[in-house]
Amino acid sequence: MTASFTVSLREAWARSDSLLCVGLDPDPARIPPHLVRHPDAILRFCTEIVDATADLVCAFKPQIAYFAAQRAEDQLEALIAHIHDRHPGVPVVLDAKRGDIGSTAEQYAREAFERYRADAVTVNPYMGFDSIEPWLAHAGRGVILLCRTSNPGGADLQSLDVGGERLYERVARLAAGAWNTGGELGLVVGATVPAELARVRALAPGLPLLVPGIGAQGGDVAATVAAGRDAAGAGMMINSSRAILYAGGGEDFAQAARRAAADTRDAINQYRVS
Repeated sequence: MTASFTVSLREAWARSDSLLCVGLDPDPARIPPHLVRHPDAILRFCTEIVDATADLVCAFKPQIAYFAAQRAEDQLEALIAHIHDRHPGVPVVLDAKRGDIGSTAEQYAREAFERYRADAVTVNPYMGFDSIEPWLAHAGRGVILLCRTSNPGGADLQSLDVGGERLYERVARLAAGAWNTGGELGLVVGATVPAELARVRALAPGLPLLVPGIGAQGGDVAATVAAGRDAAGAGMMINSSRAILYAGGGEDFAQAARRAAADTRDAINQYRVS
């Protein structure tokens, strides 16, 4: 992808008229039986989902653990190459949630951006700016920081008071300001916490937000869009994984995924303009 991540994302929002991001979390136990016999079953499953939904989405988000646990990193490389080659302009966010000291972060960044050719990656910011800086050295690549996550335990630390503000608020403020040296930072904020999502949007009005938690996790679409949209009615990659990937279990699984993706995109679009 020649354009920067944020530029490509803005173009994808407009081109597809969609804020939907499809998460690619291939569980071998749920891959349709007719694919399981193939040695590259994970790749075949994901590429069929991608090809069936690419015109309906603003991004794809493969989760690295689902590939690494099956020793299928080569299939992840092939999947991202397929997206870039067959669907140019659709950004790929590698969901890795890396976070380590600078020298190790450099290697993780090379893995994400050079080996896998991801356009953006999720990163844990809780070791501070020097653990994020190596990612920012890759010009034009997106770095999406965990901020207020969708899981039930997210508040255990992220809502702690740190000098008069919540920890997630501090992360949002830094990401929108001093840390955003290349203009390619974004934030992960869950759909399951719409009040916090609205607060993050207020603190970071121009940052793209990766918003998991609709679909299987139960986040409310209307509340999510109202809380997280930017001034242009965009600004979000609203992720759905299982509800789309496993909408069907037979040989027509990709068509079922397309129908689920179209329904989700349309549900989101109902609320984009107040």
